[in-house]
Amino acid sequence: MRVIIAGKGMEVSDYLKEMVTKKVTKLQRYFGDETEAHITMSIQKSRHIVEVTIPFDGVVLRGEEATGDMYASIDGVLRKLEKQIHKHRTALKKRLHEGAFLKDNYEYINELEEEKIPTIVRTKRFVVKPMDLEEAQMQMELLGHQFFVFKNAKTNDVNVLYKRLDGDLGLIEPDYD
Repeated sequence: MRVIIAGKGMEVSDYLKEMVTKKVTKLQRYFGDETEAHITMSIQKSRHIVEVTIPFDGVVLRGEEATGDMYASIDGVLRKLEKQIHKHRTALKKRLHEGAFLKDNYEYINELEEEKIPTIVRTKRFVVKPMDLEEAQMQMELLGHQFFVFKNAKTNDVNVLYKRLDGDLGLIEPDYD
């Protein structure tokens, strides 16, 4: 597993890089050697934020943790990622490294059995009209939602505009490759 570490608005020390690499490579048992883990660390006010993104075989595994301590954020995000892997283990089993789910590798299985599995309880239908990004942003803000689905007037594709945890906006555009 290749580990790529970046600091966003901060310098990442060699010690921190070594420590993060050592902890992240523990996830290697789930992935092949060619898999890359992208780690971004930042400090905003008193929050130490660690984001980990692991793209593999058409799936993107992502986790983010923000605490008052960088080391706690690292440990927290890795716990979240491992929990995600175990929660979705049946769907991921086909894509992950062979033998990743041997019985002795389960650390969070008791926690997962107690969690309620979410079910779809409501379906909404709405007319999708073509609009530009500014109109979509205004509509999302008027509705007070965290995301907004719309048909992009420029590309004629369905896009999703969403509010990020840092307060900025993100745009999801389909790529049919």
